[in-house]
Amino acid sequence: MNATPTLGFLLHDVARLLRKRFEQRAKCLGLTRSQWQTLAYLSNNEGIHQSGLAEILEVEPITLVRILDKLAERGLIERRQHPTDRRIWLLYMRDEAHPLLAEMRELGDVTRAEALEGVSAEQREQLFHVLSIMKTNLVQACRTPVDENEMNDG
Repeated sequence: MNATPTLGFLLHDVARLLRKRFEQRAKCLGLTRSQWQTLAYLSNNEGIHQSGLAEILEVEPITLVRILDKLAERGLIERRQHPTDRRIWLLYMRDEAHPLLAEMRELGDVTRAEALEGVSAEQREQLFHVLSIMKTNLVQACRTPVDENEMNDG
């Protein structure tokens, strides 16, 4: 077997280690990874309904409900009933969450700086450019059904 990791494995390992290092730093905030991830996405999508946020986070709605319950208990988020559909709950950050979110962003900056140590500004720009192209390509590819012949050829 080839000792050189594939692009997929390398990207996965880097993402996993970024999360791990962030979690080490964020432990003092008393939030789980799922909780801080939920807060981070909610901060950019206030007023979204629960199922919409679950879709963005790529988690089951019931899983998100448990996370939201914990965040609501801590006074960090609130659910408001939809103005025209009482079955739908809209999600909002509470004022108490904003300082915590600012701390999380600061920890994220420190973690990213640690990961990018020794990488020049030009290399960083190129890295972001290439990853952005890859993301665009994959978003487009995911919108296209996989050809049956392609699946069988493996």
